[in-house]
Amino acid sequence: MFHSKLLKDRITDLIPFQLESNPLDKAFSDKVTGKWRSYSTNDAKDIIDKISLSLLSLGVKPGDKIGIISQNRVEWNFVDIGILQIGAVNVPFYPNTSEENYRYIINDAEVKIIFVENNDLYKKVKNVEKKLGRKLEKIYTFDETKDTESWNHLIKLADEKHREKLKNLLEKIDKDDLATIIYTSGTTGEPKGVRLTHYNIISNVLSLSEIMPTDTFSRTISFLPLCHIFERTAVYFYIYLCRSINYPESLEKLSENILEIKPHYFITVPRVLEKIYEKIMAKGHELSLPKKAIFGWAVNLADNFDSKGFNNWFYNFRLFFARKLVFSKWKAALGGEIKSIISGSATLQPKLARIFTAAGIQIIQGYGLTESSPALTSNRYEKGDYHLGTVGTAIPEVELKIGENNEILAKGPNVTKGYFNKPEDTAKAIDSEGWFHTGDTGEFVDGNYLKITGRLKEIFKTSGGKFIAPQPIENKMKESFFIEHIMVVGENEKFAGAIILPEFNFLRKWCKGKRLIYQTNTEMINSEEVKNRIMHEVNKHNKKFGHIQQIKKIALVAGPWTVETGELTPTLKVKRNVIKEKYKKEIESIYKNNSEQFKN
Repeated sequence: MFHSKLLKDRITDLIPFQLESNPLDKAFSDKVTGKWRSYSTNDAKDIIDKISLSLLSLGVKPGDKIGIISQNRVEWNFVDIGILQIGAVNVPFYPNTSEENYRYIINDAEVKIIFVENNDLYKKVKNVEKKLGRKLEKIYTFDETKDTESWNHLIKLADEKHREKLKNLLEKIDKDDLATIIYTSGTTGEPKGVRLTHYNIISNVLSLSEIMPTDTFSRTISFLPLCHIFERTAVYFYIYLCRSINYPESLEKLSENILEIKPHYFITVPRVLEKIYEKIMAKGHELSLPKKAIFGWAVNLADNFDSKGFNNWFYNFRLFFARKLVFSKWKAALGGEIKSIISGSATLQPKLARIFTAAGIQIIQGYGLTESSPALTSNRYEKGDYHLGTVGTAIPEVELKIGENNEILAKGPNVTKGYFNKPEDTAKAIDSEGWFHTGDTGEFVDGNYLKITGRLKEIFKTSGGKFIAPQPIENKMKESFFIEHIMVVGENEKFAGAIILPEFNFLRKWCKGKRLIYQTNTEMINSEEVKNRIMHEVNKHNKKFGHIQQIKKIALVAGPWTVETGELTPTLKVKRNVIKEKYKKEIESIYKNNSEQFKN
């Protein structure tokens, strides 16, 4: 691993490091209002310095908190590093979170200045400001609007008289200084501000660079939220490796932008991969009979792929033709040059990892949390060092062990020192021996491969005293094309049930094939034929579980479940408390008049 004298284990050293080792003509690119914009490493350094100088002109001091509320775009990166260069702290927000969350974070972190993407977010912050009891010092927009001060107004404040001060501040930044406070949305409870230092994050970048095949990948597309540590650390990783970073115009235009960028790899979350797979399979079902048969043969072949790569010659012979005839089209839809997709943030269905990897798109699953900057484990690219159904082995410098109640405990330079303004929560999360308690449960497979088995807060007890971990059940059920989202319920009840949001696009086609005509999603979920068909899917997957874990009854809901409406986290995980509250009546209906046949 190349470690320049310029890289002093601080985020602020990454751009100078790239300038020294391999400056790029297109270091950062994004598509805004239909046009691609590109910035070289030199451009980036110049703009970042101007932001730092401008913030100094405003009187910003080391330790001051500055917020960013924006979708992914190059300004996010420039402002981020500009903030850090003067010793201030970046507090990122999810653009689509509630005004109440904005208010809580601004107050808790004592945010002074906020950068927002556009006029809509500006208005949202101004509404929140009225409830703060104080005025924010400044609100800048990335977009030029007639009613706001844009970041270009800020850059005009850059004064060279502060250059020496900037140089001195940069030199004083220590690797253990606070770099960012990231508020976790979580699936339960109020947000907690995770304190991460420069070295928490840089240590993760350096560890990952030791296990990734950095010589073969050069282009990436970044679309997960930069306010989430997964994508943010990935971007620092790309800067360190001197790789071109590209931001799509929007998630709606991601497919179109991928064809333009032709990425070699990108990171994602399981739900996005599931949607890609569902879309591919839906197109496969629409093929003419001969092509449909070949498509089905290829997918079934891929589903029998040995994830460690030890397949016999006859299997490999058939796979060669499957890749030529079918899977080449999958790769073409992802730009044509895709080699790998890294999945994190939640557990991925093993079936998807197996099929995509067989198709020639290697899926690497890792595991981590905001509190670990984020990576703790990763499967490897080397043949044989990959275990399907696990999240791999600990990355360099990280220690793992299984504690009480099978909880995963972690230590390492990437692990947070605690939560902002929450000493009690910090004491609960980090024990006296320095082990961070992740809240996730797991086990080691084949010695050192970690398998996630659930989350402690999500595990519940039935009225018969039996424990149920919902995650593995939900992941298996979501293999069905009929099911978009599912949440297992049954706390203090006799049996496990489930709230299910059907995959309505697929369900609608199924109904059409059965000559069942429904005008709305609500009509569909009230149909006995639909209920029975989805229960058939559930029963098919129930066979993989013991009697206690099997779902006995379901309730279908029309949704939608989205980040904006509050049912999903920004990384597309189900918010259990929200679902329980929203669908109280549906849950009650599952257990109303249940018979004695459901005994534990």
